[in-house]
Amino acid sequence: MSPKPYTHKDAVAYRPLDWTGVYPPAFPTAGVPEHIAIVMDGNGRWANRRGLNRIEGHKAGEEVLLDVVAGAIQAGVKHLSVYAFSTENWARSPEEVRFLMGYNRDVLHRRRDQLNEWGVRVRWAGRKPRLWGSVIKELQYAEELTRGNDTLTLTMCVNYGGRVELVDAMRAMAEDVKAGRLKPSAITEKQIRKNLYVPDMPDVDLFLRSSGEQRTSNFLLWQSAYAEMVFLDTLWPDFSRSELWRAIGIYLSRDRRFGGAINTPDASA
Repeated sequence: MSPKPYTHKDAVAYRPLDWTGVYPPAFPTAGVPEHIAIVMDGNGRWANRRGLNRIEGHKAGEEVLLDVVAGAIQAGVKHLSVYAFSTENWARSPEEVRFLMGYNRDVLHRRRDQLNEWGVRVRWAGRKPRLWGSVIKELQYAEELTRGNDTLTLTMCVNYGGRVELVDAMRAMAEDVKAGRLKPSAITEKQIRKNLYVPDMPDVDLFLRSSGEQRTSNFLLWQSAYAEMVFLDTLWPDFSRSELWRAIGIYLSRDRRFGGAINTPDASA
């Protein structure tokens, strides 16, 4: 199945970064998280509360994602990773799975030129098995189109699971050991990272989830080892760049310890 061609119904107006007329707070330049990971949750509940099909909730999230990308650029964030389709999502109804496959493909098709204009580099993290060929084609096209951009890297995690990513990395290293290309004693954290889907992806600084649920849902497990977790009650279709900035503000209020002691004279932990 190939991506459908553009028609007048698919036309998307180009948005300037500040199309909402809303601007971020004066964040300290050195403190803004370099990498934010987002679980875009709450589409189904948003639709149910309005008596709509779950699919309508997913549709409502397209403009939100574009707004959040713009807000991340405005705030000075360099990496944004979003959970677009998990390996567990195959367990949903056939109707919803079909929609999500086509939706991810078509959103990329509609928005890639806009993202390119903003200087966004699009990358893909995930597995090929079971993924529609047309989705893979759009992901790869967007990657190639935006390869030279460096304003923000947007990683679309499609057919992605954190545990499966680690299993795939272990299998790749096992093959290298079997072939004599790698000694078991040479397997380090650095070596494992080299075998992840996006080896040069920096660690997650801020792990953000919408909808009020407080779990990682198997997203970027390796990369989020020391991430600050922020869970906001807002459902994804009601999210905005302002909510993103609120999460960044919460992140900035915390003392990142990376396993060390609190930096105060009377610290007991």
